[in-house]
Amino acid sequence: MPKTPRGQGNERGTIAGVLVEEALRCAERRGFARIAMLALAGIKPATLAAPLARVSAAQYGRLWSAVADALDDEFFGQDSHPMRRGSFALLCHAALGSRDGGQALTRIAGFLRLVLDDLQCEIDTDTARVRIRLADAAAPRPMFAYATAFVMIYGLLCWLVGRRVPVLATHLRCPEPATSDEYRLMFCDAMFFDQPASYVDLAPDCVTLPVVQTAATLKVFLREAPANFIVKYRNPDSLAARIRRKLRQSPPVDWPDSADIAAALNMAEATLRRRLKQEGATYQSIRDALRRDLAIARLADTTQTIAEIAHALGFAEPSAFHRAFRKWTGVRPAAYRGMRANA
Repeated sequence: MPKTPRGQGNERGTIAGVLVEEALRCAERRGFARIAMLALAGIKPATLAAPLARVSAAQYGRLWSAVADALDDEFFGQDSHPMRRGSFALLCHAALGSRDGGQALTRIAGFLRLVLDDLQCEIDTDTARVRIRLADAAAPRPMFAYATAFVMIYGLLCWLVGRRVPVLATHLRCPEPATSDEYRLMFCDAMFFDQPASYVDLAPDCVTLPVVQTAATLKVFLREAPANFIVKYRNPDSLAARIRRKLRQSPPVDWPDSADIAAALNMAEATLRRRLKQEGATYQSIRDALRRDLAIARLADTTQTIAEIAHALGFAEPSAFHRAFRKWTGVRPAAYRGMRANA
């Protein structure tokens, strides 16, 4: 009997290979071999060599931990003062006793000022937004440094209050990276580069949300971090995200066409196309990306045959699934499953 696929309603998500490369470069700059880091993460080099490679959140979480272990630095050598291994756990303990999100953010910012020199976290609150300033007095930091700080601050805050806090806007001093679409999933759609200052604006009510976590839930959180929050709190507010949620409610074979999905969202099909274009997406690209992630999950987590997976994902023939999967990842489904099995 094949194992039951994990719930289709759960957004496991995958991580682009270019973000894996960013983490690897941090290790390589300190003299650590990428092959060793990939082995610890369970990522085959051949998988990453595919032009459109993606890895699971669990694999990326293991890589994150491997690089932090190797460098003894949970900020990956991106600051002149290392954030020694165990600092994030201490940060969590420091923030856990907060009464609400506002006090938690103040404690997070204060802690990070003690462990980082080049990138300082400051909290600025008014009635319209809560601003997390990422102050970098010298040259702008690389995009990955801002993202590393954001993942720690934001992921911890969301976990503490037990919900995703809406991200209103992001302004960064660095130039726009080629992978900005992946970073927009991490931050928000309203993301601006080459700005005079770096900050992230959150919904203002986050400061009044009570901290709901306990010492018992912290143990589980730390045991599973960072894979448990790298993709969990991605931006859900775009039209593309709303469409993805709609599609996850039914099997791929029953997914509606663009006219029907527009009707389900109470808008004209032309409006749907226009708004998706503004977000840099199309309905077909959303369907393809979701099929890709479902395919990767089934290849990794089930013993279903490739023909069974192809049918479950709505492909008329296994050969069509083979072509699509190779287009998505650069490798054939069987080759991808083999890489995972040998990892």
